[in-house]
Amino acid sequence: MPRQGLEQTIIDALEPRAAERGVAIVDVEVTGATKAPCVRVRIDHADEDAPTITLDEVTAETEWISAALDELDPIDSSFTLEVSSPGMARPLRTRRDFERFAGERVSLALAPGEGRRRFTGELVGIDGDAVTLDCDGERVAVAYDDIRKCTIKPDYDLGQNK
Repeated sequence: MPRQGLEQTIIDALEPRAAERGVAIVDVEVTGATKAPCVRVRIDHADEDAPTITLDEVTAETEWISAALDELDPIDSSFTLEVSSPGMARPLRTRRDFERFAGERVSLALAPGEGRRRFTGELVGIDGDAVTLDCDGERVAVAYDDIRKCTIKPDYDLGQNK
């Protein structure tokens, strides 16, 4: 799932600094207008056994992220920075993410090309260069490098359908 361009440049600049602080860069997304985009940086604890990052921790980490982006100066115009936890619909970006969240229901989109481009199902895992999903009882393997976006598909049933 290699990224190109601006988002990858930002990830590459932030990851070493994040590691020093015990933080993981979950995802970076640049959205909105070209003249005044929004840079969304999702962070979590680097320790996978730690509870999800809190709002106070996100607030504390925002300062160094902002300073790093000011130093990098990746966008010619002004931009809005949003730093947040990954949330329930957590993006999966790294090979480790596809191992760690095996068993979760995910929504996956492939880069433009031939054939089906969207899948929803249970993430089986990653083996070599293939990510495997169970979609309605059928195993589907897709090339990791062809994945454009993959997020956990949260179950919002709060016990109301019993």
